Amino acid sequence: QVQLVESGGGLVQAGESMRLSCAASGTIFSINFMGWYRQAPGKQRDLVAGINNGGHRYADSVKGRFTISRDDAKNTVYLQMNNLKPEDTAVYYCHALILTGTDALRTQKDCWGQGTQVTVSA
Repeated sequence: QVQLVESGGGLVQAGESMRLSCAASGTIFSINFMGWYRQAPGKQRDLVAGINNGGHRYADSVKGRFTISRDDAKNTVYLQMNNLKPEDTAVYYCHALILTGTDALRTQKDCWGQGTQVTVSA
């Protein structure tokens, strides 16, 4: 069994910064992708930033303000958010593609965190 546990989030004012963390735990052979999505009320869940061996990718709306990084030793991904704007307000979800299972049978699992609320006031 694998799970993602998020931390960070809360209420900040526009222009301030915040860092989100997401740690994967359980039986993990490798993590092929880690990323952050967000979902505002009444809207779909969209990719904010992702990281894998091929590099990083960001939504256009956060380029230059958000930075995603990864600590493979800790199976943790971070999202540093600077110059936050009210339109960044959403529930942020961690996502990872994790190779788990047993030595005899390994499977890739699509994992999601529970979500953390980020609210940016004007």
